[in-house]
Amino acid sequence: MSQIAERQAFFMGLGAVGLWSTVATAFKWALSDMSPLMLLWIATGVSWCLFSVLLWRQPHRPALWPERGHRLIPVIAGVLNPTLYYLLLFEGYRRLPGQEAMALNYTWALTLAFMAIPMLKHRLRGIDVIAGGICYGGVLVIATRGQPWSLTFADPVGVGIMLVTTVIWAGYWILNTLDQRPALLAQWQNFTIGWAVLSLILYRSPDIAWPSSGPYWGAALYVGLFEMGIAFLLWLGAMKRTQQTSRLSNLIFLSPPISLVLLNQLLGEPIFASTLVALAMILCGLALQQWHRQSDHPA
Repeated sequence: MSQIAERQAFFMGLGAVGLWSTVATAFKWALSDMSPLMLLWIATGVSWCLFSVLLWRQPHRPALWPERGHRLIPVIAGVLNPTLYYLLLFEGYRRLPGQEAMALNYTWALTLAFMAIPMLKHRLRGIDVIAGGICYGGVLVIATRGQPWSLTFADPVGVGIMLVTTVIWAGYWILNTLDQRPALLAQWQNFTIGWAVLSLILYRSPDIAWPSSGPYWGAALYVGLFEMGIAFLLWLGAMKRTQQTSRLSNLIFLSPPISLVLLNQLLGEPIFASTLVALAMILCGLALQQWHRQSDHPA
C-alpha cells in the first residue's frame, strides 16, 4: 500500500510541478493586456470558486469561520496570500522578463531558511551561509544582466519587488506553522478575505481595464484555476501521501528549465546567457541546501 501511495504522490507532485512550469508564460501573457490588480482579482475569484465547490462537496464540512478570538491568523494570512504576495509578484513579472522574475522567485526557499532562524529559533548552519552566497550571487547576475562587477542594475525596482515577494511568501509559510486550520478550509478563508480586499481596491481604482479579448480572459482564468488552485491541491495531496517529503521536493528543480523553454517557444522571449548562469547558481545553492537537509534527516 505504501508503494501505491508513493507512486500516487510522485505523479501528483509531477502534475503540480508541470502546472507551475507554465505560470511564468501565463503571467507574462495576461499582464501584456491587463494590470496586476485586474489579473489578480479575476484569478482569485476563480480560485475562490474552486475552493468553495470542493469545500461544499466534503461530507463533513467544518465551520466556515473560526470563533471570535481565533480570527487573526485568517485575516493576516489572507492579506499576505493572495493579496499582497501576488500583487507584488505580478508587478515584478510586469516589469522584468519572465525568465528573470521566475529565477528570482525561486530564492524564496532560501529566504525561508534565514527567516526561520529568528522567528522559529532554527539553527544557522554553515551550509545555509554557503547556499545563500551562491543563490544571491545569482541574484546579482540577474540584476546586472550578466555584469555583476559593474553594479549597474537593469531594473532595480523590479528586482527589489521580486525579493520582497520572497520575504512575504516565506513569512506566509512560517505563519502556517502556527495555523491549525485544515488546509482546504484555510485556503477558502484566505481567498475569501483576499478577494474582498481586492474587490474594494478595484472598486476604488480610477481606471478599470477589463481583458480586451477572450485569450486574455483565458490566461487569467488559467492562472486562477491551475497556478493558484489545482496545483496547490495536487501538491497538498502529494505531501499527504508521501513519507519521503524531501525527495518529493526535488521535483521542484524540474520547473525552471521547463519554464524557460515555454517562455521562449510560446512568447518568443530570448533566453539570456546571464539568466542561464544565474539560474544555475540559484538552483545549485538550493540543491546544496536541500541535499544537505536530506543527509541530516534521511527518509
